[in-house]
Amino acid sequence: MLTPIRLISEAAELAAQRHNGMARKGRGNEPYINHLAEVANLLATATDGADAELVAAGWLHDSIEDTDTTREELAQRFSERVAALVAECTDDMSLPKAERRRLQVRDAPKKSPGAKLIKIADKISNTGARIQTDPSAAERADLADYVAWASQVVAGCRGGNAWLDEKFDDAVKAARALL
Repeated sequence: MLTPIRLISEAAELAAQRHNGMARKGRGNEPYINHLAEVANLLATATDGADAELVAAGWLHDSIEDTDTTREELAQRFSERVAALVAECTDDMSLPKAERRRLQVRDAPKKSPGAKLIKIADKISNTGARIQTDPSAAERADLADYVAWASQVVAGCRGGNAWLDEKFDDAVKAARALL
């Protein structure tokens, strides 16, 4: 059994190793690990650091979807709860994007409380990454499309943490100011 600080530290290390060389979409081409760090930090702040497994799952939330990491590996290395949260936040990448998006909206209200918080933190991070100074027409269109869809997903996840709900609303407000 890992101590809370080791659980988070080892999750961060695995996330960094597995996402090494990956970059976020967008102008900055920033390392993908920045997204994972932001999601984990939002979750740590939202819970006042009281839920190490949730923060670890925040670091790892894209690991099954984007790398060769398995649910079983996460359960063995971390805990069954971490593995379950990550699996719950994993899209079936064999499906077309439109179907994955539709399923996220449909399934959001059915998620566990922890998975709902991860989804909100993920959408806050992704919305912020799309906010650019002087966006092009294509960037504005992408931002408008993403915010409309993310708002539908988050609508099914709200109510578990007032601070995260507010942070999402602030991100949407900032995005809409550019549209």
